[in-house]
Amino acid sequence: MPLRCATGAVTVPALAAPVPAPGRAAAEEVTRPVPGIVKPLPAEWFVPRDTNAEMRWESLRGADGEAVVGRRVPVERFFVRNHTSTPLIDPASWRLKLFGSGLRGAPARERAVEFGLADLRALPATRIDALIECAGNGRSYYSRQQHQSVPGTPWTLGGIGSASWRGVRLAEVLRAAGLADGAVDVLPTGLDPDYVVNGVNYGPVRRPLPIAKALDDVLLAYEMNGEPLTPDHGAPARLVVPGWVGIASIKWVGGIEVADHPLHSPWNTDFYRMFGPDHPPGGGDPLTTQVVKSAFELAEGAVLEAGRDHRLHGRSWSGTAPVHRVDVSTDGGRSWRRAELHDEPRAHDWTRWSIAWRPERPGPYELRARATDRRGDTQPDTAGFNREGYLFGAVVSHPVTVA
Repeated sequence: MPLRCATGAVTVPALAAPVPAPGRAAAEEVTRPVPGIVKPLPAEWFVPRDTNAEMRWESLRGADGEAVVGRRVPVERFFVRNHTSTPLIDPASWRLKLFGSGLRGAPARERAVEFGLADLRALPATRIDALIECAGNGRSYYSRQQHQSVPGTPWTLGGIGSASWRGVRLAEVLRAAGLADGAVDVLPTGLDPDYVVNGVNYGPVRRPLPIAKALDDVLLAYEMNGEPLTPDHGAPARLVVPGWVGIASIKWVGGIEVADHPLHSPWNTDFYRMFGPDHPPGGGDPLTTQVVKSAFELAEGAVLEAGRDHRLHGRSWSGTAPVHRVDVSTDGGRSWRRAELHDEPRAHDWTRWSIAWRPERPGPYELRARATDRRGDTQPDTAGFNREGYLFGAVVSHPVTVA
């Protein structure tokens, strides 16, 4: 385990006071505090969930239906997933320590290499556009649609966001540190407070990555949407692991063990695996890639006017391949029409779409969106059950009223 005291001054806020955004109307300054989150959480943008803040999908569009958020979610609107609370870390004294038997040279306990933020910026920079999505995104629909009880944060579909990330490829950092040919796993560790549940201290958040993924497309990011990372999103540096569940993208990373043997932590043994009657008795493999999903940029229960033209908007994504097509139903799945795609589909990112709808009769309606990616994976009608409610990828019922 890396020595956390060697990474610079770390303080943890109990509850940060909201800072009003310049120029916003007083009516918009209502915030919903979440202990340990630093940035303001306007109620029209976020739904507080325990130590987290879920993005409201309807906030991506204005009252007139016009888009207010493009393909990238602004930092101030980006969802927050914290196991505990956001640490405040001095970037000037922060250090990233790499160590372990997977590095060349001295014995593991003596071999260590440190990088400061300036050292990372001196390495070749890379920019990627990628989603970060919580493994439990959509969890509430196990109970709401499938009547299956699961524990954990009851996310709807707002535990996700897309951003432009800039930093240095983890492969560059590993090679600069002296990666050995026999390296098997890397274990990034965050500088957030220890995770304690029911009297058990699991330590800081950390989760292994196989060396093949670490050397492929993983980014050690220090910028988000063209600006330095902010505390809630991993400052001074975080991992971005495209296509994989969000827990792999460790925030506030302070140490990386590099080993010539498999590594383990509670986050790939006790958590973030599939348990339940349809999975092996000891649990399935640690979660990696995300599944296909779709969401409407519309509030649940929205009221739409009868006898007039509407344009329904949404976004679809997949962890393994670009989106190929999106079909939309306005009658609870009895009939489907193909939506118009508005982005060039890319792997590890969402695609915006829309479709015209003119409901003539007042009453309740059920909207559905179903995406298919270029691998041929399509959202099913029902998601396979697992005890922790991970990876809900079924078509979601979206109720609206026409009046």
